[in-house]
Parts: sequence; C-alpha cells; structure tokens
Amino acid sequence: MNWHFSLLFVLGTLMSVCSQFSFYPLEELSSDVGIQVFNQIVKAKPQDNVVVSPHGIASVLGVLQLGADGKTKKQLTTMMRYIGKALKKINRLIVSKKNKDIVTIANAVFAKSGFKMEVPFVTRNKEVFQCSVKSVDFEDPNAACDSINQWVKNETRGMIDQVVAPDDIEGSLTRLVLVNAVYFKGLWKSRFRPENTKKRPFYGADGKTYQVPMLSQLSIFRCTTSTPNELWYNIIELPYHGEMISMLIALPTESTTPLSAIIPHISTKTIGSWMTTMVAKRVCLVPKYFRILSVSLLKVLFSLGLAGAEGLHVSNVLQKTKIEVSEDGTKASAATTAILIARSSPPWFIVDRPFVFFIRHNPTGTILFMGQINKP
Repeated sequence: MNWHFSLLFVLGTLMSVCSQFSFYPLEELSSDVGIQVFNQIVKAKPQDNVVVSPHGIASVLGVLQLGADGKTKKQLTTMMRYIGKALKKINRLIVSKKNKDIVTIANAVFAKSGFKMEVPFVTRNKEVFQCSVKSVDFEDPNAACDSINQWVKNETRGMIDQVVAPDDIEGSLTRLVLVNAVYFKGLWKSRFRPENTKKRPFYGADGKTYQVPMLSQLSIFRCTTSTPNELWYNIIELPYHGEMISMLIALPTESTTPLSAIIPHISTKTIGSWMTTMVAKRVCLVPKYFRILSVSLLKVLFSLGLAGAEGLHVSNVLQKTKIEVSEDGTKASAATTAILIARSSPPWFIVDRPFVFFIRHNPTGTILFMGQINKP
C-alpha cells in the first residue's frame, strides 16, 4: 500500500470533514477527525482487527497545529480550527475524578539535545496540553527509543512498552518526537460472572469458525437499531460503573453484511443519535471476550516550520493501541507518536461475528477508543 498517498488523502478528507461538520459541538469534532483516520485504515485492512484512539490522534494533531508554519499551518488550521480550542476542556473533563473509571492522558515532546524550540510553541503546548519537554540524544537511536518507550510504558501502566523502534529514528535528522498516551481502565456497571464464561463459536470475517471464550449475562441494557442505506444493525450500550463512560457495540443484523458496509456511515453525530433513541430492554448478552494489540503506521507528507529558520517536516505518525475486555471490565491504552525530521433489539444480543466497538466519554461525546473485531 502507498502510505504517502493514503495520508495525503486522509489530510484532504479531514479538512473536508471539518468544513462539512463545522456546526458540530467542538467536542464531537475532535473525535470525528480520529474516526475519519480509522475509516482510512480499515479500508486497507477490511478483515483485520483494528483499534485506534481517535482522541489520541486529535491530540497529536493539536500539538502539531501549535507549531506548524507555512502551508502546513494553513492545512492544519483549516482542519483543526474548531478542534484545538476544545481539547483542553475535553481533557479536563475526561480525567476528572468524578468519572470514577480511570482515565489518564499525557503528552510529551522529546527534543534533540541542544535543539532550540520557539518559546510560543513550548508555552502554548504546556498550557493547552500539559505537554512536557524532554531532551534526548537522537544520535544514539537505541537510547532515545528507550527513553521514549519508558515514558509510554509508565503513562500506559505497562500496557504498551514500545511505540518507537531505532529504525524509526533518523539519528542525524530527527529533531522532535511528539507523544500522546491515553490510558483507560473501567469496571462494568453490571459485571459478568466468570462461571458464565463459556467457549462458543465466533464466525470470523475470513469464513472460519473459532471456538472462543464468550461472556454472558441476563440483565437490563439500552439498545437501539440503525438503518443506513437500508442496512440494519443493532447497537447495545455497556456502561462502566461510573456511568460517564460506556462501551457501544454495533453489530450488523444480517451475518452477510460486512463491517465495511456500515463503518463509513458512523460519525459522532450517528453515535449521538444512537444514544437518544436507545431504550432499556432485558437481554441476554454474549459479547466476545477479546484482547487485541493494533499498530498503525501513517506516513505523513507535509512540511512543518517549527523552530525559526530550521524547517522541519513530519516523517511519520505512529499509534500503538491495546485493549483488553474481561468479566470485570476493560483496560485500554494508546500511544500516538509524531516524528519530525529536518526537512430493534432482539431478546438475545449475541456478538458472535464481526462487530465495531467504541469507548465513549458520554458528557462530551469524545471517542477514546474504537475498533473493528473480525476474528479472535
């Protein structure tokens, strides 16, 4: 796949999204940027398991926006003008102790030793994103990676221990590495009893049937149905115990409907409409017990002028995401890095085939994580 073409296309798509949805609440737009990136990734991986953090993607783009210059500044400002203002407010609400569930968000800039950054860039990022600046020696890629990966490991409670490798660092050219880390741990409001976890069939997108552990419980859950282009799919909400964050699962009604048919229709507006039409029903839920680790490498081609006369450009943006779902709840984590170098509900809701999921902060509509699961 030509990643250069893909990300140029994504950038154009995102700019279009922001102008198209400019009347949306700021909080929703930050997630719509990440959702559009997710859409581009799954087009290239229609039968793979993929998970990303839309909020992490928006955060890194927000950091880049504060330092961009020239054509890139115009592009990012067009794309992010409604979003950057909202991220500080969103982060404050998401990590609030009122949530009960654990959410942490951290940002850092790893700068080449002796590299001078413009004061407004440093000051603004500290103010908006609480972004710390750390000095590293990129001439020693192994040591630089160890420093960055240790920071990520600490911020994600050990869930992600490596987001960059020495090959990602061009020692004599790399000037900055921007990193965002999002960590979430939530307990289900209605927990699953371990004794009810049984092996059941999961019908993968590859046509194979897998025997996998499945959770099960009979309880009250909010459900709804959506019909984009007359393709029916069902949605169920699984709230975490703080009730400010929920997992939403969208499952095509017909087993012959691929996820690729419904994903392009999903946006924060779509998800918001689900929330307003949901009704509480007594259902027997059997979601798949899953653990996935997803790595997405996005090559970005645009110039960036960050520090006076020394022009910079973004060589790549990496996001590594991990999620674990069990009887007790969910643990999820994502680390996003930008590297800059010089230059109608049924009585049973059985999730036994490919599905899309979202972890949503309900007060703001922010999508912390989303993914598609095609096989165990």
